[in-house]
Amino acid sequence: MTLVTGFPNFRARKMVEWLLVAEQRSLFYLVVRKALEKEASAALARLPKNQRERVVIIEGDAAAMDLGLSGAEYRTLGAEVDRVHHLAQVTYPGVPPQTTEATNIGAMREVIELGRCCTNMRSIVVHSSALVSGNREGLVLEDDLSAGQAFRSPVEETLARAERLARSALPQLPIVVLRPTWIVGDSTTGEIERFDGPYLLVLLLVTSPQDLPVPLPTRGDALLHLVPIDYVVRAAHFIGRHPKAIGRTFHLADPRPLTVRRVFELVAASGGKRLPGGFIPTRVTKALLSAPGLGLLAKSPRAFVDMLATPVRYDTRNSAELLRDSGIACPPFESYVDTLVAHVRGRVQERRVQSQADRYGEVEDALY
Repeated sequence: MTLVTGFPNFRARKMVEWLLVAEQRSLFYLVVRKALEKEASAALARLPKNQRERVVIIEGDAAAMDLGLSGAEYRTLGAEVDRVHHLAQVTYPGVPPQTTEATNIGAMREVIELGRCCTNMRSIVVHSSALVSGNREGLVLEDDLSAGQAFRSPVEETLARAERLARSALPQLPIVVLRPTWIVGDSTTGEIERFDGPYLLVLLLVTSPQDLPVPLPTRGDALLHLVPIDYVVRAAHFIGRHPKAIGRTFHLADPRPLTVRRVFELVAASGGKRLPGGFIPTRVTKALLSAPGLGLLAKSPRAFVDMLATPVRYDTRNSAELLRDSGIACPPFESYVDTLVAHVRGRVQERRVQSQADRYGEVEDALY
């Protein structure tokens, strides 16, 4: 029996969808907050009946004591759960710092406590992020965590602290830590939950006037580490079940990342736009991203713009070792850029249609 936290957030939902395909005889418990039960049920309702029947939603809160469960429910998990995919976390910088702290640190602490109560735990897969490297430059190894780095947001800082909690429990628990780089949409459908990070500049490229060149916010020679969600969940499932994964950390990254300039050249070409030869200072970019319309999409662009200028590379030797004969590989950005751009265009058009239909009332931003 596998327990998944964080459902129905995008990463957890895609993880569950893949688990149900890959493990056709397994059963799954989903700890879901009461406020999200309706959304969670709707997400499951879109799945085939034979998959839905293998999922049990338990009302709770991964960041609350005993996951917010009753004593009987908690004991049931302790007796039946042998694997955990921990995805309850805040990754969006627009969330209040207090909520980020309570969720990222509190949920990690509670998952560790549950692991200690389980009688047959085989693996606890901690879905972290390469952003725990903060402002580090140069090569970041998969075993690296604390290296004197500063953090650009409470998200980065609390995810790093949560990972330290997980590492402290390694002598007692079979923990696997996964660190994807910046997650973008599905490489086959373009599906993504929220337009943040790299999507802020994609939006500039696809929504600005056709004859207006969009300048880069940096010199563009730093690497932009993008990874599609479908690769992340497949690799997470395979590594999470691998006997050689226990006690190790794995970067889920494109082993051949492109520079910022090359990524946005490809995005611009896909969107029928062009990039000028120069770049604009970071402070100007931050003002541009706060312009009416885009301000709704970028409540906190500072960390992302700073990240674009950080020359960092993520080592993937651990991941490459375990995935070598799995048939699972990160697709090159060139192979799915058109899919991502098409999805963004479609979402923008949906928003415009909704805004026109409801222009005399209060309209919720369709991109959130």
